[in-house]
Amino acid sequence: MTTPLPISFFPFLLLIPAICLNICDANSNLLCIPSEREALLKFKNHLIDPSNRLSSWVEGGDCCKWIGVVCHNLIGHVHQLHLAAPLSPYEQSALGGKINPSLLELNHLSTLDLSNNNFSSIHIPKFFGLLESLTYLNLSRAQFQGAIPHNLGNLSKLQYLDLRGNDLKSESLHWVSGLSSLQYLDLSYANLSKATDWLQVTFKHPSLLELHLSACVLEDDPYLISVNSSKSLAVLDLSWNSLSSVPKSMFSLHGLVSIDLIFNSLDGPIPDYFGNISFLEVLDLHQNSLNSSIPNSLYSLNHLRFLHLSSNKIEQDISEILQSLSRCCLGSLESLNMADNQLSGHLTYQLGQFKNLSYLSLAQNNISGPIPSSIGELSSLKYFDVSENQLNGTFPLCFGQLESLETLDFGYNLLEGVVIETHFSKLTRLTTLKASHNRLRFEPNSSWIPPFQCQIIELGHWYLGSKFPLWLKFQKELSSLDISHVGISDVMPTCSNRFTGPLPRVLSTLRYLFLSNNSFSGPLSELICNPSLKELVALYIDINLLTGEIPDCWNHWEILAYLNLGNNNLTGKIPPTLGYTNPCMLNLRNNSMFGELPSTLRNSWSLVMLDLSENHFSGSVPAWIGDKLSNLVVLSLRSNNFDGHIPHKICDLQFLQNLDLAHNNISGVIPKCFSNLSEMATKIKINNELSTP
Repeated sequence: MTTPLPISFFPFLLLIPAICLNICDANSNLLCIPSEREALLKFKNHLIDPSNRLSSWVEGGDCCKWIGVVCHNLIGHVHQLHLAAPLSPYEQSALGGKINPSLLELNHLSTLDLSNNNFSSIHIPKFFGLLESLTYLNLSRAQFQGAIPHNLGNLSKLQYLDLRGNDLKSESLHWVSGLSSLQYLDLSYANLSKATDWLQVTFKHPSLLELHLSACVLEDDPYLISVNSSKSLAVLDLSWNSLSSVPKSMFSLHGLVSIDLIFNSLDGPIPDYFGNISFLEVLDLHQNSLNSSIPNSLYSLNHLRFLHLSSNKIEQDISEILQSLSRCCLGSLESLNMADNQLSGHLTYQLGQFKNLSYLSLAQNNISGPIPSSIGELSSLKYFDVSENQLNGTFPLCFGQLESLETLDFGYNLLEGVVIETHFSKLTRLTTLKASHNRLRFEPNSSWIPPFQCQIIELGHWYLGSKFPLWLKFQKELSSLDISHVGISDVMPTCSNRFTGPLPRVLSTLRYLFLSNNSFSGPLSELICNPSLKELVALYIDINLLTGEIPDCWNHWEILAYLNLGNNNLTGKIPPTLGYTNPCMLNLRNNSMFGELPSTLRNSWSLVMLDLSENHFSGSVPAWIGDKLSNLVVLSLRSNNFDGHIPHKICDLQFLQNLDLAHNNISGVIPKCFSNLSEMATKIKINNELSTP
């Protein structure tokens, strides 16, 4: 699911001077100052540069023309160092090694960016606190570790400090008080569990505009000290912490525009005090345990653009919420996410009045009734998700007018009736169509060409007719297709029979293919032996009428994780090359396959579920199952012709929860070590000729 990005005012403001300096410097004839060139060369000599990014840094060169170096266009001093590694390819381009104190010789250095590099074995150098000209310091995601040096607090000119995404800790944030010019601070993922002064220091900072303390192991303020809060703070991110209540001092931050408290432990009703933050535009309380209903005070926030309350326990009639929001936010609301709550009632016509609404998710609730036709008036709508409710009636024809729509998800409802081409007439931007588990019928004209290019199509449990849908061959970017249980009675689609033209390109993009519970017939060879399917992750063709042997051409299936061919009419042995695919799940149950298990299957060490039940496999249960398939959780070999004893190695399967060996010819004693299978969730099913010791 795609969600809008939170507001951020500051990150790029300090880069504007860098752009200007680069432009000006292009016309400058100034050479860099020799002492600063030597300082940079010393700095380079202690770095590890696997991709030779700093190849332009050479003796005697003009350092003002070196990659990542910006000089002041009037005085020639090194002014900025932009050495962030590109995120892709990270491994080849990240700098590492040690950071030489020669940077202290760059007395005019105002910007230092070492983000996205790999300094995994070192702490943040303490001498950074002596770079007194710095206004911008970005060390994010650079793999630094250890305590944050408190002398960073000496950088009185620093306006921007980003240390997020490292392995850092700090037992106090008192040092932040010394950063008297600071406007942007991001310490996300630093361990601040012992920094009990975090709230007092950050909330009263006089110049701070934006504060990010995501995933910092923050807990509730044990002292409940009242803080003379800052009037400047506009963006506050306290997401992914352990707060059980909203800090009361937050409600005196009257300048706040954005609040992010997702993934905390907030419980009880949503506090009324949020209504006092009159300029609030973004409120995100996703994934907490908030209950009751939305307080009326929230409906006074007439600047509100993003309201995200998903994954809580809010109980309210959705019609009341829409009516109240229509009184305050008709012109401002852009994103509403209340998925995974306990909402009830019907959607009302007011929904179509939010003209700027681009994102709407009401999934996983108890909303019933029809989808109002006023939805067709939301010309800005890009994302619409009402899946897993109890909506009924027909699928409104007005959806075909939503030209901006990219994601449409109304799966797992009670919609019924006929869908026609007009439902999709103007959906040229649609990339995701999820509508499985409704009672809908769609049989477009055989010449219909969809206006969209989808990456995901899920139409399971629709009725699509008896033939494979011809219009799917035009989906050239399709990565996931679910047309299971749709009434198809046809031969398996291939690249060489009745489909020609674009189909091979369609298949080559697929990563997830679900064709379960239809009446597909014929052999698998054309599909399985197609080398263009090498990117497929999941293949489900269970509960069909497939015949013949599973072909032995799995060599190109390098990333297959889920294979389900159960409940067909397949015969023959398990092909040796299938053992090299190393899936997480392999289901061949209820076929007519035979023979011993191939030894190559021992290479499938990732298997979590192996179901070979209801076939005619024979031989002894291989001991290597317990030795090589150590991740198994489910092992079902029931209703085959296995004989011999149960190997003691089975007891090495420490994650095993379900073992079914019933209805075979296994004899001997039940191994005593079965008592060590502590993860076993149910009684072990072994109804053979076994005796207990």
